[in-house]
Amino acid sequence: MRYGSTATASPWNVIRELATMQEQMNRMWGSIQDRGQEEPTHRGAWSPAVDVYEGGDREIVLKADLPGLKREDTDVTFDNQTLTLRGERRRDDGVDDQQYQRVERMYGAFSRSFTLPAAVDAGGVRADYRDGVLTVTLPLREETKPRQIQVGVAE
Repeated sequence: MRYGSTATASPWNVIRELATMQEQMNRMWGSIQDRGQEEPTHRGAWSPAVDVYEGGDREIVLKADLPGLKREDTDVTFDNQTLTLRGERRRDDGVDDQQYQRVERMYGAFSRSFTLPAAVDAGGVRADYRDGVLTVTLPLREETKPRQIQVGVAE
């Protein structure tokens, strides 16, 4: 939904638009707070960008951008319907603080948690890391389908 559009707004579109606006505001406030702190070795908190969507084969897929991280620098846990991603992006070992003229990339530890539906099959969760993108696939259990019960006539 775009501002000024004539399309009718569904509740999901409004919620999605509000979430996008909140993300933009958080980024804006974060960049305002970071102004004036541009010393070469400034470190700030960072959080990887994440997409979560329903896959076509009864699964939930989470993709996180983790550029510059090694597979062993990440930790993925699933406990009590909560998926948690943790990791740390480290600075280059061979560069002294005095050598930097500008530092714009964020370094340090991060942690992101996502509450998922109870239908996730914890035993089938898998994670793959390729080209700086972590993909976590969470299969959904087959839900119990209602069955028709034949009612007999008692005599």
